[in-house]
Order: sequence, then structure tokens, then C-alpha cells
Amino acid sequence: MRFGPGGNQPSFYNQGRKSSMEMPAWLRSMGLDAYEYECVRGVKISQSMAETLGAAARNNDISLSIHAPYYINLASEDEATRTRSREHIFKSLRAAHWMGARAVAIHAGTSTVRDRAAALDRIVRELDLIMEEAARDGLDGLLVRPETLGKPSQPGMLEDILQLCRRIKGLQPTIDFGHLHAATQGSLLTKEDFQRVLDRIVAVLGPGVLRDMHIHFSPIEYTGAGEKRHRTTAEPGFGPAFQPLAEALLEAGAGGTVVCESFDNQADDAVVFREIYRRTAKAAG
Repeated sequence: MRFGPGGNQPSFYNQGRKSSMEMPAWLRSMGLDAYEYECVRGVKISQSMAETLGAAARNNDISLSIHAPYYINLASEDEATRTRSREHIFKSLRAAHWMGARAVAIHAGTSTVRDRAAALDRIVRELDLIMEEAARDGLDGLLVRPETLGKPSQPGMLEDILQLCRRIKGLQPTIDFGHLHAATQGSLLTKEDFQRVLDRIVAVLGPGVLRDMHIHFSPIEYTGAGEKRHRTTAEPGFGPAFQPLAEALLEAGAGGTVVCESFDNQADDAVVFREIYRRTAKAAG
């Protein structure tokens, strides 16, 4: 497994660094080897800057992914909103292509509980259009990775995401275990709890998907409605714990990337998760 942060934590800038172009070298100095470039408030990176970031990542053995804008909503009943959402995804795909990233994580959409089935149908239709156009533009080598979301009212529960990936060629999931933990009121406590998630992924998408997983992980604060906010390993009392996930991943022979999204401490917590994983692997022999 590779480990790295989603976005740039404040200490990166507090140490005098000015630009994400410096992130790959900084992450390598911490022993990390992945970076999710955040476009959550819009895809604003130019082609030249994306190419510069990609070169820096290759020079420092950093695997790149992109998180597309938060305000994508392919489930909307409003056609204009869906059109803008497709454009945000295409901009994310182009930026990923420029920098040599393989994966684009997306929040596919939101809806009411009543509208859930129709919302998922709209998401499928829109993603079909996106993947067809991506193929025409030579971007079909990039993986669109719809993410599990943190509120059960949203069309982003595990089954929703797995069915999207099953129905549409070119999709693989982003499994956010913090979101799943929040959406299910703290259900991920033991290795067996995480194994059940991995087993369900295999049952729907086949064992090959475990070889290249894209995982988001951080402690999460939640309420009865699901996710409230991301927390950090320095704040006690918030789950899920990474140790049982590390055990489940190792037992399953899983590979891929763990992107840490701890609030304002994502790189330091990525180091914590990496060390837990390495220690667990060593203990397992």
C-alpha cells in the first residue's frame, strides 16, 4: 500500500513552502509516496503547472490522484446542474491526464431519501455519458472513482457505489472507511467488520479490484444523521481505528493507495497509518 495526504496541511506552508509543486519532495522526506491533489473548490490548475507537478511526483516516486469538486451533483433533477457537473468531472480528468494521475475521486451526487432510486438512475446515465466522452477524448485510461459518502440519506452508501462500478465500465470505487463508519453509526470496530466490507467489494466487483484499491481514511465525528466533521489521530475518541483495517488489508492481500483526510493534519496522520501498516505487516511475518 502507498500512503499520503489529501491536500496540503497548514504545517506545509508554516515551514515556508509556497506551492503544491513542492509537495512531492516534502512528502518523500516524510517517507510518504502518494498525494491526492484537491480540486474540491474547482479545477484551477493550468496545464503547465499540472505537468510540473507530475514531473516532481515522478522524480520523487509519488503516486498522484485528484479529488474532483465537491459541488458535483449528477443526481440533480436540474439538467443545467448535471451539465455543469459533467464539465467539472471532465476538467478533473484533463488535469489528471496532464499530471499523470491515474484516479479521479468524485462525490457523485446528493438527493433526498424519497428520491434515492431515481437519483441513482440519473447518476448512472450521466456517468455513462462521461465515460463515452472520455473515451472519445482519449481519457478512458483514467479511473473515475465514485466515493462512499458519510450520510445514509445520500446515494453514496457502499451498495450504491458498488452498483455504479458494476454497471459502468471504467469505474472503480473510492472506499472512504471513515465515511462508512459515520454513515453506519460506528459499525467499523474490528478486523472482521472491515473484512465484511472487503468481502462485499469482491462479491460485486471481483477479486481483482483489491489489487488496486483507492482508500480514504481519517477519524470521523458523526451524529445520528451521519458524518459531521473529519478529526485527527491526536484527538481521542473518534473512529474508526486504522489497526483493524491494516490487518484486514494484509490478510486479503490488498494493494493500492491510502489517502489520509484528517483535518489539517493529513500528512502527519498518513505517516501514523503507514507505520501501523508496516508494523502489522512485520508482525504477520
